[in-house]
Amino acid sequence: MAKTDWNPLLRSEFNQPYWQDLMEFVHQERRQHQVFPPHEEVFAALHLTPFESVKAVILGQDPYHGPGQAHGLCFSVRPGVPAPPSLKNIFAEMETDLGFAPPSSGSLTAWAEQGVLLLNTTLTVRARQAASHQGKGWEQFTDKIIEVVSQKSDRVVFVLWGSSARRKKPMIDLSRHAVVESPHPSPLSAHRGFLGSQPFSKVNRLLEEAGRSPIDWRLSTE
Repeated sequence: MAKTDWNPLLRSEFNQPYWQDLMEFVHQERRQHQVFPPHEEVFAALHLTPFESVKAVILGQDPYHGPGQAHGLCFSVRPGVPAPPSLKNIFAEMETDLGFAPPSSGSLTAWAEQGVLLLNTTLTVRARQAASHQGKGWEQFTDKIIEVVSQKSDRVVFVLWGSSARRKKPMIDLSRHAVVESPHPSPLSAHRGFLGSQPFSKVNRLLEEAGRSPIDWRLSTE
């Protein structure tokens, strides 16, 4: 992982046996299969959102496993790539919650640059095989990220969509931080409580209550 202000906070992980095994696993997977996202974008969330600037965390699970979609930010796709179903529901809820028209691009980079850490719990996946890199060690690494964010003194709002994200709630220091949770935005579960949950306005209200500036959730509609 290239140098960022995350590096000293996570450096201890790189000496752990699981990390060597994980890196070897991903290396072998890339030799034998197509793996997403590209190598240089695996840690994009950490590069785009420095530790010091984190205001909110949105937790995803796997990167997208279709060609050209994943670029290292959960739920986000590259500019020009059609929004997948979960992302369409996120944009529909954003329109209901805040009145913003769905953007022309599915890239969430603008959120990341404002302090929204878009973190998948597994950071790589084999092409067209969902969950193929789960249980190989990424979860231990991303749990460490959640742990160090939870140690921040300024309030961070954790957005937990779906059961796998909500299982991380016990790791969060709720005396300092806040949680916004609901069912997952996927078409299978969005109608069970994600749609209508107003996560974007809730995040901003919780930030402002703690004296932090809100997120401008608007994305380009050009």
